Amino acid sequence: MAEYLKRGKPADERAEDDARVRATVEGILGDIEARGDAAVRELSAKFDGYQPTAFRLTQSEIEAAMSRVTTREMEDIRFAQTQIRRFAEAQKASMRDIEVETMPGVILGHRNIPVNSVGCYVPGGKFPMVASAHMHLPRELYRTVCLRGATSAEHLDERRAQRIGARSARQRRRLAHGGRKNY
Repeated sequence: MAEYLKRGKPADERAEDDARVRATVEGILGDIEARGDAAVRELSAKFDGYQPTAFRLTQSEIEAAMSRVTTREMEDIRFAQTQIRRFAEAQKASMRDIEVETMPGVILGHRNIPVNSVGCYVPGGKFPMVASAHMHLPRELYRTVCLRGATSAEHLDERRAQRIGARSARQRRRLAHGGRKNY
């Protein structure tokens, strides 16, 4: 007979938890939709204790961070971006619009349609995901109009590689925001 060391919650308890989470998230999103930046500022203070003068990084903040990027880091960033761009170009070449008439009058297919705006979150914390800033390079290939990047404001000096990556990826806006440590 199997001995269970741990069991999941019963379905009714999971459903209650899911409903609570859904209500909380819907409330937050509704507040942001209704009040915009004022709501974001309050939520940042409430959840993260982060209350900057502005969430958008200034050009001087970006340049200060970039000045701390070592030659080796810059070489690594350029190498990564070259690899990502090469793969994205090959990937795009493999994705073609198709339309097939599978039987008289039944037409199936797909089209690749560019989106107007893309958000890029670069995780920070104990194990930052610097490469995330580079993964949006392909947007140029797909004619995306606007790209905005965001990363945790905690340990901003440690985010220099993320910022240079974001700048190299031509993100139109770079934002710093709160972000609780998840460890």
